[in-house]
Amino acid sequence: MRKLAPLLLLLIAPAAPVLNAQSAKPEKLSAPELIALAGANDPAKLQSAIAVTFSEEDRKAGTAWAGHGPDFFFAIESASQPSLVIDDRAPIGMQALPNQQAQLWYATAHIDPVGTLHAFHYLIDGKDFGGRLDLPAYPPRFYAQPGVPQGTLSDKITHISKIYDGMKSNYWIYVPAQYDPKTPAALMVFQDGGGYSNRTGDHGILNVIDNLIAEKKIPVMICVFINPGSVTDAPGTPTYTYVKAHSERFHRTLDDAMRSTLYDTVSDRYVRFLRDEILADVGAKYNLRKDAYSRAITGASSGGICSFNAAWQMNNEFSRVITWIGSFTNIQWEEQPDHPEGGQDYPDKVLRGPKRNIRVWLQDGSNDMENPNWGSWPLANIRMANALKTREYDFHFSFGKGTHNDGHGASEFDKEMIWLWRDYDPAKTEQTYQIDPAEKAEPFFRVTIANRSAE
Repeated sequence: MRKLAPLLLLLIAPAAPVLNAQSAKPEKLSAPELIALAGANDPAKLQSAIAVTFSEEDRKAGTAWAGHGPDFFFAIESASQPSLVIDDRAPIGMQALPNQQAQLWYATAHIDPVGTLHAFHYLIDGKDFGGRLDLPAYPPRFYAQPGVPQGTLSDKITHISKIYDGMKSNYWIYVPAQYDPKTPAALMVFQDGGGYSNRTGDHGILNVIDNLIAEKKIPVMICVFINPGSVTDAPGTPTYTYVKAHSERFHRTLDDAMRSTLYDTVSDRYVRFLRDEILADVGAKYNLRKDAYSRAITGASSGGICSFNAAWQMNNEFSRVITWIGSFTNIQWEEQPDHPEGGQDYPDKVLRGPKRNIRVWLQDGSNDMENPNWGSWPLANIRMANALKTREYDFHFSFGKGTHNDGHGASEFDKEMIWLWRDYDPAKTEQTYQIDPAEKAEPFFRVTIANRSAE
């Protein structure tokens, strides 16, 4: 097995924990800062930085890591010396921080390739310990690039819905630097949007969008990052009554049950909410294209099926879809008498229903959830992929080894966007999507059991 190349230490000044002026709490350090400290021969500062950056729970569980592109920093508490194993390659020895009770160990690593998902775990006393199957190595487009103009994100906007009986929703509008009010812009909607709207957060989604627009790989687009709403302040309404019953039946919080009601329900209600309320307000402020050819929608988990559902229900509103770890399962099956279907019905709807003119990127992992109430996420996504292939939809299925985690989908977001918007022509308002000949020539997806003995 190939041993990972040693990491070249970055030539920046070692950083000490920085106090946040508002919270007066030390801020977490980035992977480059931690790596620089590791090479500065100052154990006290490094120990302090590790304590600030990683929780005690993660350090003890062997799940503490930070990454920037291919450069990673790992830390663990262990009574015995651990070795770090990445992608089942040769183990890497960990370095000890002396004179401290927690017996803290650390290592740096350079992990290739970027733009994909990796995995790591530890060997302690000859046994596997800790680690994660979801270790994303982000490519350069996930970081701000010199000379690339950055768009602007609005302040939080709160909307009170009529379609969902007083539900309050928060959303943000992202406007690229190239937007010209005289020219209608394409549109993309992100479910659970608050988690993607932080430029320096876990995903770098805004940087990817900026970089791809600058490269002319995707059109100039307005992005709406919307969070699931809350009906906490609307008791007694039909929506509140339904959501409360669902939360009690499945022991979910009221807000979690509201998210499921929005995202997992197989109906046109949510896309009507987007069209008639949220996007109507956004369209009053910005010049948006109205054609589905120029509109995309995306989300993860329940947000993933929500995005597919929106395009399926109203193909005249959205025609481009990205789903990460999509919940094509029975979460809202028979929850409402007038909407008996559930997400588990979508493979059959794709096979038997009228074909929609949509382009779909699916992503999931073999270690995604098996839920006792709602079914199997990996098998549901494989069924979806094979149904789309059978009907010769324009689709791509990215299937890895990850868990119910957005690391895989996020790590390849730039590739997803380039694929989704390929051959886009702003002079057009429609296109009939066809399966890629290379995909058509591929066999169907088949399952092998890798975690049990063959019988």
